[in-house]
Amino acid sequence: MSRATSRITRLSAVGAAATLITFGGALPALAHGGGNVALSAGPGAGALAALPAVPPLTSGNVKFLGNFPETQAISGDFSIATEHFYVSSADTISVFDVSDPANPQLTGTTANFVFENEAMNYGQQRVPGKPLRQFVLVGVDLYQASTSDPQHVNLGRGKELILVDVTDPANPHIRSRAAATSSTHTVACIQRTNCTYAYSAGSRGFYSIFDLRDWNNPVEVDSDPNTDGVQGFESPALAPNGDFTRGAGHKWNFVGNDIAYHTGSAGTAAFDVSRPRHPKLLTTTNDAALTTPWNDFIHHNSWQPHVFQFRPGTRASLANGNVLLITEEDYEETDCSIAGSFQTWRVGSLARPNAITPLDRVELTDLGGPAEGVTPQGAFCSAHWFDYHQTGIVAIGYYNGGTRFLDVRDPKNIKPFGFAQGGGEVWDSYWVPKRDAQGKALRDKTNLAYSVDIVRGLDVYRVTNMPTKRATAR
Repeated sequence: MSRATSRITRLSAVGAAATLITFGGALPALAHGGGNVALSAGPGAGALAALPAVPPLTSGNVKFLGNFPETQAISGDFSIATEHFYVSSADTISVFDVSDPANPQLTGTTANFVFENEAMNYGQQRVPGKPLRQFVLVGVDLYQASTSDPQHVNLGRGKELILVDVTDPANPHIRSRAAATSSTHTVACIQRTNCTYAYSAGSRGFYSIFDLRDWNNPVEVDSDPNTDGVQGFESPALAPNGDFTRGAGHKWNFVGNDIAYHTGSAGTAAFDVSRPRHPKLLTTTNDAALTTPWNDFIHHNSWQPHVFQFRPGTRASLANGNVLLITEEDYEETDCSIAGSFQTWRVGSLARPNAITPLDRVELTDLGGPAEGVTPQGAFCSAHWFDYHQTGIVAIGYYNGGTRFLDVRDPKNIKPFGFAQGGGEVWDSYWVPKRDAQGKALRDKTNLAYSVDIVRGLDVYRVTNMPTKRATAR
C-alpha cells in the first residue's frame, strides 16, 4: 500500500500516463522471451525493464532455478483448475504454463497498462453445460488501458474492478468491468472455487462488495438501497491513522470456514462472510495494532494457517489454528530495522472484541547482515506479500531485501530459514501448489517458490531441507 505519488514514481508511470493520454486503440509493443524485455512507451517507461538473469545470492538451502523476464512484474496467482500462473505487470497480463513448474513458459499475454493491481486474484465459476470459466481480477487505483478493451480508458479516476477472462490461456482478454465507490487497490474472491462475490480494499471508512454472478456484468452491491446512490460497507480496519488521515484498507484474505480478515490502517478485523452480502464483524486486533512498532504505517495482508483446526482459548500454535500471520508495511522508512515487519498474532477468540494480540515480529535486519544480502539502510526494505507452506515455512518478499524464507513453527520466535537476494525488488513470493493427476491444485504446496520482482521479472527457486511434517502434527 502506498501514497499514489510514491509508487507512480517507482513504476515510471509518467511515461505510462503519457501513453494512456494518447491511447487510440494501440498500446506500445511488448517483447517477451529469453532476453531482456523492454517497453517502447514514453519517456522513462522502460526504466524498470527486466534485467538479465543474473544468479542471485542465496543461502545454502535455496537453489536458483531460473529467471523469466517480465516487465515491471507486480503480482501473480495460480490457477486452481489448470497448470497456469498469471502475472500482472504495469503493462501486461501474462499467462505462464507451469506444467513443468521449474520451467514456466509464456503462453499468452495482453497489453494492460494499469496502476496498480498489487494483488492478482484468480477466480473460477462452473456453469452447467459450459466450459469452466477462469478469470483474474484487476484492481485499478488510478489509470488503466488495454488493447483488448480500447473503448474504455480510465485515466485518473481509479476505483474500478476489471475481470480478465483467462479461460483460453493463449488469449487473455478483458471481459467486463465495474465501477466502485471505494478503493480497488486490491480485490479478492471470497471463494476462488466459485467466485461469485469479491471484496475491495476500501477507503474512507468503507469497502465495496462486488456481485460477479454475471461475469459479463459485475456490479457493486448497495449496502443501503433506501439511500440514494450506492453505499459501501464499514470495517474497523479502515479507521484513520497518522499516515492515512481518512483511513485505508488494503487486503481481504479469505482463510476458510467462512472467516475473512481485513487489513488496513487501523489494524486487522475478522469477519464472518458466510452471507457474502451481509458480512458480520467478529473481532479485531487489540490496541497494539494502532501503535509503534506493531503498526507504523498499515497492516498489509494476513493469513490464518490451519484455520480448520481453530481452537479458541488455547495456547498460540499452528497446530491449534489460532495464529494469524500479518505483514505490517512501512516501505517509506529507509532504516531497515524499522521499515516494516512480518508478524505473528494470537487469535484468542472470534466471539469477543479485540481478541487478536501480538506475539512476535521481524524486520529485515533481524534476518541477517551483509552475508545474507541485508543492509542497515535501503530505499525499500519493508516486508510485503507472503505465502504460507503447510510445514510452517513462509516465503515473503522484502522489496530490495529480496526473497526471505521464515520459520514460524514457534510463533513466539520467528526464525530465518533461507534467502535469495537478486539485486532487484521482490513484491511477492508464492509456493507452487502440488497438483493431482488432472492438474488441479491441492491444498499442500511443493518446495518450489516463485518470486515476482518488479526489476528482474519472475524468479524460480527450490528450497531444500524443508520440515518433513505438517505444522499441524500433534
